[in-house]
Amino acid sequence: MKVDVYGIDGKTTGRSVDLPDDIFGIEPNNHVVYLEVKAIQAHMRQGTSKAKERGEVKGSTRKIKKQKGTGTARAGDIKNPLFRGGGRVFGPRPRQYNLKVNKKVKRLARMSALSSKAASGSIKVIEDFTYDNPKTSAFASMLKNLECDNKRSLVVIADADKNLYLSARNIPKNEIKLASNISTLDIMKARTLVFSEGSLTKIKESFSK
Repeated sequence: MKVDVYGIDGKTTGRSVDLPDDIFGIEPNNHVVYLEVKAIQAHMRQGTSKAKERGEVKGSTRKIKKQKGTGTARAGDIKNPLFRGGGRVFGPRPRQYNLKVNKKVKRLARMSALSSKAASGSIKVIEDFTYDNPKTSAFASMLKNLECDNKRSLVVIADADKNLYLSARNIPKNEIKLASNISTLDIMKARTLVFSEGSLTKIKESFSK
């Protein structure tokens, strides 16, 4: 699949790059995308919620009143879940929400997500660029030139660049990530994927391993 290469001014450079069909041109498997996104979101959950049950609440275990003759319901100790300040029934406990997804499924999910975006025309490629100093206005201008300033966009770069990161971090609806770090969830959340030319090389390398 051929895609035009744009400059940061939003104009085509007259060049094009080839997106490999084995990564960007497969038949998307929606089910594996669902499994991977579900696993990523589950992994993000802390699972630290904790409520005290009746065995953990401070208080005496003495029976608070006699069984019969009070005219009210029978009751045991003060830690009864029905009483204010009592333990909670089946309360949350610390747990892990992690879900296991096989390597090949993860790989297929990412390829399916990339292929889906490529098929819908949501992928743009720009020349490699950098800034001498952090410049948010320059980065915002680039997104506007590429017509993705009002959409949720993901800019993918090849190597860590502090100035690019600082320029992009305050722009709403935009993320900037390394090609080696993008996940299926990152790809699916973005309306537009903006790849630098160098990042495509990194993407190919990651799938060739």
